[in-house]
Amino acid sequence: MRKVRIGLWVLVGIATFLFGLFAYQLSQPKEEFVKSAMVGQEIPAFDLPAASGSRPALSSADLADGKPKLLNIFASWCVPCAAEAPQLAELERAGVPIVGVAIRDREEDVDRFLATYGNPFTRIGRDDISEVQLSLGSSGVPETFVIDGKGRITYQHIGDIRPEQVSMILEELRKAGA
Repeated sequence: MRKVRIGLWVLVGIATFLFGLFAYQLSQPKEEFVKSAMVGQEIPAFDLPAASGSRPALSSADLADGKPKLLNIFASWCVPCAAEAPQLAELERAGVPIVGVAIRDREEDVDRFLATYGNPFTRIGRDDISEVQLSLGSSGVPETFVIDGKGRITYQHIGDIRPEQVSMILEELRKAGA
């Protein structure tokens, strides 16, 4: 009988400990941002063919020309990519150079997407097997990277750029050029 009581108290102690541990974890602030291992790193070398008949191809050398810019990963089949198009247009009007990487897309679909939602890009590369996307640490579309003039990633924005985030993106670009 004594062994049963001790076993019961051990189980109650373990359950209390686990409950306390779970309660502690739930009380901690939620992490709002995914930290990319690529921020602060040089952009991986790549040379992509043109994704659109209206814009030239894109290579990593284009991102190390001394001027900071945005690198936007998108796809014609991506609904959030269409939702962020007005914000990219606003950034372009503010003088921000934007290059794009189209993921698993066909030229005619990219051209149709750009005709429908606007074309803020100076260059667009086609990444047929997501090789460049994955080498950047990106796992979805859309994602936007701030690249400094030396070709280093200084900021990664996961998901579509919302209207209230445009000023923050402009600030990150300003910091990259400082």
